[in-house]
Amino acid sequence: MSETEQPENKLGDRQEIKPDLCVIGAGAGGLAAASAAAAFGVNVVLIERGPMDGPIDGGIGGHQGAAALAFQAFVAAATRAHLARQRLLRDGSGSEGAGCGVDFAAVRAHVRAVVAAAAPEHSRERINGLGVRLVQGAGRFTDARTVAINGYDVRARRFVIATGSAPARPDIPGLADVPYLTTETVFELDACPRHLIVIGADSIGLALAQAFRRFGAEVTVLEKATPLPGADAECAAVVLDALKREGVAVRCGIAVKRVRRQQAGIEVDIGGDGGQGDQGDQGDQGDQGDDETIAGSHIFLAAGRRPNIEALNLAAAGIRHDASGIAVDRGLRTSNRQVYAIGAVTGAPMASHLAHHQAGLVIRNALFRTPVDSDSHAVAFVTSTDPELAQVGLTEDEARGRAGRIRILRSPYRENDRARATGATAGHVKIVTDRKGTILGAAIAGAGAAETIAAWTLAINQKLNIEAMAGVIVPYPTYAEVGKRAAMTYFTRGLTSPLVRRIIVWLRRFG
Repeated sequence: MSETEQPENKLGDRQEIKPDLCVIGAGAGGLAAASAAAAFGVNVVLIERGPMDGPIDGGIGGHQGAAALAFQAFVAAATRAHLARQRLLRDGSGSEGAGCGVDFAAVRAHVRAVVAAAAPEHSRERINGLGVRLVQGAGRFTDARTVAINGYDVRARRFVIATGSAPARPDIPGLADVPYLTTETVFELDACPRHLIVIGADSIGLALAQAFRRFGAEVTVLEKATPLPGADAECAAVVLDALKREGVAVRCGIAVKRVRRQQAGIEVDIGGDGGQGDQGDQGDQGDQGDDETIAGSHIFLAAGRRPNIEALNLAAAGIRHDASGIAVDRGLRTSNRQVYAIGAVTGAPMASHLAHHQAGLVIRNALFRTPVDSDSHAVAFVTSTDPELAQVGLTEDEARGRAGRIRILRSPYRENDRARATGATAGHVKIVTDRKGTILGAAIAGAGAAETIAAWTLAINQKLNIEAMAGVIVPYPTYAEVGKRAAMTYFTRGLTSPLVRRIIVWLRRFG
């Protein structure tokens, strides 16, 4: 690619911009791709349809990624409220299920402050300072090499589509006629809901269900199939048990038949004829054929996401796509070889770290022609419940399909001194290896899982043998010891074999 800026040519009333790289979408992946390319001296244009400067209507923020940051701040505030309530219960001055006198307006102010502190990282000034030309507006392809936007025709050597995804609205009769919450609006509530009905039991839905319960709301989660789809079943059960003990009602196998507004709030008609997933025994099951009405004050949608592709006119560029997103190969190229797509717009999970990773792969391939492989099994994903659930690599079922004979290694938190000291004894570590000990996958349900999964992510990326993790020296007392103990169980079978014992007895003769 050329490192010098090419001139703009006027075409009638329109101007032509000819950068080396055009990135569409200023979310985590788009910003990472644009800034990385600019750092190499590449001429980059970044297109973003949303506002980049300041909050939207006094809300949490205009930049993409604000909702993800707000989510973490909100969950963290709920955890602190939960700990405060637990102290009051121990002191005898609180009551179970109470909201601990939470000032919900203060929670919202805290969330806004956290998002505002990060806003300069996404500002127009910073982007321009990186050497990236920012063009705001909705870009759309007019042919295989051109994107039209605000009187400009951007003709780039390469394009990267990073427009992300938005909350999906399930096809439920009456839903369009009632107010509902999504990740883009839920943090603007000025009061805690009386009874929050969550439609969908994905990682975001369950984490927010627990958070609102900890703020004092009654919470009911309705899932038509499997809670935490894609998660290890054993670890998912740990999370669901914790939510049940805190009073969150998670109901599986439920079909939402209709939603309607009532003066006192919202009513949801449900029936027990939803689909059952592989983990259908988790949570409370719907009674097949029985209809029921649940009265709530608010509805939150956690029923998946849809890729932001409607305005791109992908057909004009010859880019294959469907309702799940843009089709890409393992190198993240689309059917138009000049165009890449990264992040949730491809149907991948909504995760900033995955989008960052894919942005790096695309820049390596586009600038240096380095072959890349976007296999996401080496990327960890976290469910921000308490206890946390973190997972990387292959699940047990996936490993059996690929590797045949495998080993499953486990270690519980209840045997860990750090967990005993902090009272966080729920959960366990589960490791999957092949018969030779190569680490294929790891799942952790327990305190600090989001942090301790990093070591296992490195192990899988580097294709390490379990011997490496069993031999690592970890500080005492830490949650990391749970993982090391799981790794050590790989060798337990060999140490107790009659042959090994005979060798030990023989060696004793030599002193």
